[in-house]
Amino acid sequence: MSTEAAALALQDHAALWSMGEIRATDVVTGACDALVAGLDSPALRMLAACTRAEADYDVPDLLPPALDELGLTFHPVSIVHLEVAGQGAGVRAVWCARAGRRRMASA
Repeated sequence: MSTEAAALALQDHAALWSMGEIRATDVVTGACDALVAGLDSPALRMLAACTRAEADYDVPDLLPPALDELGLTFHPVSIVHLEVAGQGAGVRAVWCARAGRRRMASA
């Protein structure tokens, strides 16, 4: 995965988490994937180091600075932001799911 794709995936994880669509542990996994892809920042390392037991408590505090250090946008939870934050992530999730089904069908 390229660093650009990893950054986009992490931002999508943040948006989906803020809408309650994925768990905090999924955000931690996304942070780990971002590190493996070559993204790096102090807050990203702290986020990736969260255990499953810590994720629900620590992700709300660690995610915004991790995204900020990477120059990414975080959309906090609010009614106004839900549509903006989730629209791009939701569209990409649907597109990826459909693309995956097409690849599986053609194999």
